[in-house]
Amino acid sequence: MKIAILGAGKMGLSFSKSFLKYELIKPENLHLITRNESKFSEISKEFSKSKISTFDQVNDIDADLIIIAVKPQDFQYLSENFRFQMKENQMVLSIMAGIKIEKIQKLLNHPMVVRAMPNSPTLLGMGITGYTSAEGVSFSQLINIERLLNSTGRSVYLENEDLLDGVTALSGSGPAYFYYIVDAMIKAGIEMGIDENLSKLFVQQTMLGAYHLINNSDKSLEELIKDVASKGGTTEAALKTFNENNLKEILKSGILNAENRAKELNG
Repeated sequence: MKIAILGAGKMGLSFSKSFLKYELIKPENLHLITRNESKFSEISKEFSKSKISTFDQVNDIDADLIIIAVKPQDFQYLSENFRFQMKENQMVLSIMAGIKIEKIQKLLNHPMVVRAMPNSPTLLGMGITGYTSAEGVSFSQLINIERLLNSTGRSVYLENEDLLDGVTALSGSGPAYFYYIVDAMIKAGIEMGIDENLSKLFVQQTMLGAYHLINNSDKSLEELIKDVASKGGTTEAALKTFNENNLKEILKSGILNAENRAKELNG
């Protein structure tokens, strides 16, 4: 398989590294296309055996799969300024937030589109990606796409494309929510007199341990909370403050706003 990636940013490059790591593609069959000329030499060093181009150098793309990894705000410019024609047998995989399949098909004048929403832990091969496809994409083509997506972590096929805006808000943006909470916890530790590095260690290891308990326990989240929050204890005091300030509703409201923004990106 030959793959071209339009937009050699963090996500495009993390996909490339995963494909090469698991030998799903040969380096010489990977074509990275960047709009940012300042990153050209840096990308060339890391992917020395692959083809590297800037957008204005490309008149034709020799690839079975074209991955669109540009920012959604840049897609209109890309579609209006690219000088190549899509070939009938080429597949398009979009990892842009918010841009619907119908709009991609219209702007590229090409029907064979799969749309996916990965998240940043794909950098470590621990991502989660929701994806869906246009009508006419065959089962075997989807299996090939899923194989590529699974090299970056896990993937879930969704029949309803509208759910991808929710996936964008939940898992696409989700890592930032955890970083936000972890940052608040670390700062609370510092305020209590704990050294910053020690506070980081306590919070990060707590987060890791809590994840494994969720993953390996048959108990519900409510039951796990009760296991920690003994009556009249310290955890109960913290949870009381969270509840009084509607923290859970604030978090839910923020995630729903992220979904609304994903819908707006389609324009």
